[in-house]
Amino acid sequence: MTRSQKPILLVEDTLPLAKLYEAYLTDAGYTVATEMTGLGAITWLKEQAPAAIVLDLLLPDVNGLEVLDQARKLYPHLPVIVATINNSVDVAVEAMRRGAYDFIVKPFPAARLTTTLVNALDHKALSSEVHEWRQAVGQEKFHNFIGRSPLMQAVYRTLDAVAPSKASVFLLGENGTGKEMAARALHDASPRRDKPFIAINCAAIPRDLMESTLFGHRKGAFTGAVSDYAGAAKSAKDGTLFLDEICEMPIEMQTKLLRFVQTGEVTPVGDARAECIDVRIVAATNRDVREEVARGRFREDLYYRLHVVPIEMPPLHERGEDIAMLAAHFLARFNAEEGKNFTSLSPEVAALFRRYEWPGNVRQMENVLRYMVVLNDGPLLTEAMLPKDLQEFVADSAIPAANQNRTRNVTPPVTGPVKPLWLVEKESIMQALDHVGQDIPRAAALLEVSPSTLYRKLQAWKTTDAPLAAV
Repeated sequence: MTRSQKPILLVEDTLPLAKLYEAYLTDAGYTVATEMTGLGAITWLKEQAPAAIVLDLLLPDVNGLEVLDQARKLYPHLPVIVATINNSVDVAVEAMRRGAYDFIVKPFPAARLTTTLVNALDHKALSSEVHEWRQAVGQEKFHNFIGRSPLMQAVYRTLDAVAPSKASVFLLGENGTGKEMAARALHDASPRRDKPFIAINCAAIPRDLMESTLFGHRKGAFTGAVSDYAGAAKSAKDGTLFLDEICEMPIEMQTKLLRFVQTGEVTPVGDARAECIDVRIVAATNRDVREEVARGRFREDLYYRLHVVPIEMPPLHERGEDIAMLAAHFLARFNAEEGKNFTSLSPEVAALFRRYEWPGNVRQMENVLRYMVVLNDGPLLTEAMLPKDLQEFVADSAIPAANQNRTRNVTPPVTGPVKPLWLVEKESIMQALDHVGQDIPRAAALLEVSPSTLYRKLQAWKTTDAPLAAV
């Protein structure tokens, strides 16, 4: 098995050295392509991309720096290791200035070449991940979502990836986190976008009307059925059916929903004929579905049918900088709707919004800002304009000055051995990664650092056991 799917391009004009370096790289598990001239290397590069280049600077036809320039032009992130002799180190330095990853001085042992190459490839992989992450972070909007926090970027990527498929999606999260908005985003990003999107709230439908609401009924099927009714499933034909608060569905109705999910057949109440329809199902709940299954309140077989792609919608208080972005968005919207002249939140209100838990999530923030704009005039939203529950939060969180002074003078007792700061940091990072299933962007969000910081530290831990105080 080779260590890289793409070959390493070796550019060396001396045949014995070329064979020696080929052996070094092949023994280390790499596939090698060798060119003995600069023009040959440039032609090879125009046809395909290698994993990396090992480049001799002293070539018979063109200057090795020209090969480097062409390689960087064709593949800006391609790692290039230049090989030189002692009296040409100044040329190697120039190569570094032009974008080479590193240089090695001839003669060199196999370990020197392979170690440098491993470091170059690892650096390329890490740089690519960070670049992709930065590209994603720049995405402040996704359909009707607003936010660029790491947690929301993860949601956007999953929604975008699963949208083209027919797989059932299970949206999880607290009330007000945007589960229905996510379902609509899935629909709008899918090939079904021009077909119906039908949403029903299972908690709002009476038990005895659940079947007819979902599957329809024929005229006269029961008292009050004065005409035929298609039902939500048939109305969503070729489109998306969103079942919100699905854990509130009665257990006997879950059996009928399971049959529909398995067969695609709809049988209206009062009709013996079944119709087969194509519909994508997206379900949502704010409950712990596995606990509902364990307690016998949700069918396990239905759970596995619907829980194909689970997506966790993060609570607002974990979304960091998104809080300010959402507040600015709602403020601008309500300003326009109400004809007001607010310009921004006061520093005190902005700080309050950041530290408040937001039990009602985005929906609660939207209502709070609408309340403040409707009942007041600008230009600043101040603490005095907050609704009663947030003003109580401000009062409860305030610490009297005397208590603040007393707190400053108290030194907490040491309950165990003092650990080096770098070790405490490492343990915190590892604990965060374990908590989120090794998802680096989500761990970075919880630790309030950039993902690139975690990538850098994790990469450093791979190569050394030394403290990382300087990382």
